[in-house]
Amino acid sequence: MTHVTPESIEDYYARILAATDGERRLPVAVEEMPGWDIYPYELESLRLKPLHPLADADPPRRGESAADCWCARPARPDDGTTVWRSERWVVHLTSDTGLPIGLTLSPLEHHDLPDLPGDLAAEMGVFVAAISAGVERVPSVGRVQLAKYGDGGAHLHLFFFGRPTRILQFRGSPLIDWEENLPRVPLAVLQANARVVADHLVDAVGGEAGVLSTPS
Repeated sequence: MTHVTPESIEDYYARILAATDGERRLPVAVEEMPGWDIYPYELESLRLKPLHPLADADPPRRGESAADCWCARPARPDDGTTVWRSERWVVHLTSDTGLPIGLTLSPLEHHDLPDLPGDLAAEMGVFVAAISAGVERVPSVGRVQLAKYGDGGAHLHLFFFGRPTRILQFRGSPLIDWEENLPRVPLAVLQANARVVADHLVDAVGGEAGVLSTPS
């Protein structure tokens, strides 16, 4: 068997740089996402930012050390955004969004996805399916979208986005571009929508629902 050495980031970057113009700009791939009927921007004058040089290293994220992470701090009183919790997991509500509902799923112990123990990984799969089913029970939601980024915080957090039903422009990956420009949904409405998910999770996998009301 022939062993091929994995490509370095310098070689990868050089290939991209070779495809840029004199201003270090890549051409817009109009045959890809900009060509979709759900793409939210007009193509006239659309251009990509110039390619920046390689950084020396990726910057540290919040909570790279478990001692500095939110999970090491004393638990705060429920502020109305805890949707559901079990002995080892918690689901929080995104309180600033233009979507009918946005949630995050995180383990209570300090883990990122690459070091997640097998038993937690198995639980995560069950909870991802249950949360997804719960989100799609919200009357104003057509589909659920799932994302994992992890560039800002080192503690594992999965995102669940409720794509509004019957607004066909919002389908697919442009949903987040639309979300940033939508009017904010009142917290009380978000909490009412999240209660649908909380009730489903308790029925489907146990655990306990959060308060889901704003403290007076």
